[in-house]
Amino acid sequence: MLSFIGRSIVQKIITLFFVSIVSFLIIHLAPGEPSQVDPLNPKFTPEIVERFQKAFYLDKPLHVQYLYFYRDLFTGKTVSWKDNQSVLAKIWERFLNSLPLFLVGTIITWTLSFPIGIRSAIFRGGLYDRTTTFFSYLLISIPGFFFAYVLIILVVNGFHVPVIGMETFGLGNAPWPHLIMDRIWHLLLPSVLGATGGIAVLSRYVRSQMLEVEGQDYVRTARAKGLPPEQVHYKHALRNALLPFVTMFGLILPGLIGGSVIIESIFSWPGMGRMAYEAILARDYPVILTVNFVSAVLVLAGTFVSDLLYLVVDPRIRL
Repeated sequence: MLSFIGRSIVQKIITLFFVSIVSFLIIHLAPGEPSQVDPLNPKFTPEIVERFQKAFYLDKPLHVQYLYFYRDLFTGKTVSWKDNQSVLAKIWERFLNSLPLFLVGTIITWTLSFPIGIRSAIFRGGLYDRTTTFFSYLLISIPGFFFAYVLIILVVNGFHVPVIGMETFGLGNAPWPHLIMDRIWHLLLPSVLGATGGIAVLSRYVRSQMLEVEGQDYVRTARAKGLPPEQVHYKHALRNALLPFVTMFGLILPGLIGGSVIIESIFSWPGMGRMAYEAILARDYPVILTVNFVSAVLVLAGTFVSDLLYLVVDPRIRL
């Protein structure tokens, strides 16, 4: 077991090293120079551009720039080209903003998808299965921005509550119960919007996986032995149907960045996805590279969690 964990960690460190090189090269192969971030800005005189290049080692060869960048990143000295603030401090602040949105959306998705998918598989072809299938394909087909627009209109007109941003402007001296409810209202709608697509897709996977396992010989044998249907479905079939979702569960971590760009932009939520999008528009290379590196770390951390979960649920890996 320890050798498996050790090999997994070494493989992921090597992968992270190559990902950092490739992402650094791709960013610097993009057209344009750093001095062309805002060519119409009269403040970008040749003297300032030269000073800018020296300050950020842009006059050095690429491999030297790579070493300087990651040296500054790991020592916390990397700053944004846009506002000269610490990149790690900016990312940490946005990470704390995105975390509740991510956690609530993930909890809603995973707690609702499995009951819906399992019940659809058990009652295959029935009214419940047909209804959930219809709504699943409907939610998958509707564009996220349009669905967000419909939800905003319904909530604002029906409940008369603000939904844009993280909190209502001007509530600084309000009682704390009012502040908590205000924050929950702002958190609820983007979380539900992020979860609807996930529920539609994940419940379909659960249904198909359960149908495949329900047709296996050992499940038919359990039925033939006269076991109660609940024991056949939830003990013998569900346990084996969960194996593919171990991998999926580990890969939800990157959604903290990539899956939140549209939602955070629509609801003006100051999270990581929105920060990455704004950094790309502003060509703020230190922020883009750091977010890309953090995203790669999250992917590899998620796959490592999947490896550990496989160790628990699949004894063959320990052999």
